[in-house]
Amino acid sequence: MADDELKPDLAVNKVKTLVERDKVDFVVGPIFSNILAAIMKPATEGGAILISPNAGTSNFAGKECNPNFFVTSYQNDQVFAVSGKHAQDTGIKKVFLMAPNYQAGKDALTGVKRQFKGEIVGEVYTALSQLDYAAEIAQMRASNPEALYVFYPGGLGITFLKQYAQAGLSKQIPLYSAFTVDTASLEAQGEAAVGTFQSAFWNVDLKNAANEKFVAAFEKKYGYVPSTYSAQAFDSAQLIDSAVKAAGGDPSKKEAIIAAMQKADFPSIRGGFKFNTNHFPIENFYLLETIKGDDGKLKQVTRATTFENHADVYAADCAMK
Repeated sequence: MADDELKPDLAVNKVKTLVERDKVDFVVGPIFSNILAAIMKPATEGGAILISPNAGTSNFAGKECNPNFFVTSYQNDQVFAVSGKHAQDTGIKKVFLMAPNYQAGKDALTGVKRQFKGEIVGEVYTALSQLDYAAEIAQMRASNPEALYVFYPGGLGITFLKQYAQAGLSKQIPLYSAFTVDTASLEAQGEAAVGTFQSAFWNVDLKNAANEKFVAAFEKKYGYVPSTYSAQAFDSAQLIDSAVKAAGGDPSKKEAIIAAMQKADFPSIRGGFKFNTNHFPIENFYLLETIKGDDGKLKQVTRATTFENHADVYAADCAMK
């Protein structure tokens, strides 16, 4: 196990150590897209199979696709496009967009704009390390949008949502997002999260046998509901296990492993799951809403299936070597 500490240079050094010294067969785990971009070359050229259970940037889905690289989450644009389509389908005319200034942030807003054909009254990219959004929130308010779309993952989302609520906007301008509000951040965000909408490829309430078994087992062991990150990690582990078994238990048989991984022969907790030619998933995407349940606890409920068996638009540019 290695911690990249969200530092690309450090991540590169640690991946080189894993691949060159420890001779690992798989490198799994980049969450942020800037870390994925940094470790792609040392991991894959070092002979390892790189699996991203989260980051899915557009460049690696298209012309820079790699036979030794698989994504078990989504292509970044796809999950963000859910909110764009919802806004378009429900008659929203004016939207303001905000995201951090790095590849995933750019992919996020590209995804929204691919589906939303109304007016973008503002598009703001903030520093990845920024923690004060007062100026941007004021700019957004002045533009008078009908909805706000943001992408602020992890701690950034906790900070942003609290400031948005403190500005008194939670009840005035509907907030849509992906990975800004999730089960991992709900407790810290509290009431500020109620009434916000999220897009996702998975939720705890999906009705399939594999997911119901996973959620029950997770809650029994840890005492809380799993997050999207837990779901992604679980499917990643299932993918590796299925591929190694198909290769006779020998992870050094890279060609056999890759061929088996392409088949995605495992019971995904998201239901239907298969890989496109670029090694990114073809899957469903959903609109969620954060509510307060009858027990007083916050939870996310699935409101609609926005896309079924959805493939990203970049696969056509991928030519595996």
